[in-house]
Amino acid sequence: METRIALIGIVVENKDSVKQLNDILHEYGEYIVGRMGIPYHKRNISVISIVIDAPNDTVSALSGKLGMIPHVNIKTVYSKLSSMVDE
Repeated sequence: METRIALIGIVVENKDSVKQLNDILHEYGEYIVGRMGIPYHKRNISVISIVIDAPNDTVSALSGKLGMIPHVNIKTVYSKLSSMVDE
């Protein structure tokens, strides 16, 4: 199976959305390589970066689910490198 590295940048504008966001990220935990969250108290937002190594369909599904959460904005950047992973 071919996988790609992707970076998902997330801006959370309302803390009421955090539980739903974390539940979705937990669903995809096996693909997450790393996660960094930075609260920006001055603007009352949080900025989160997620690095994943997953098939394109999985990255798209995760990005789509995250993008549908109210008060959450996301962008996904893909690496040009891909690799084959044994199933």
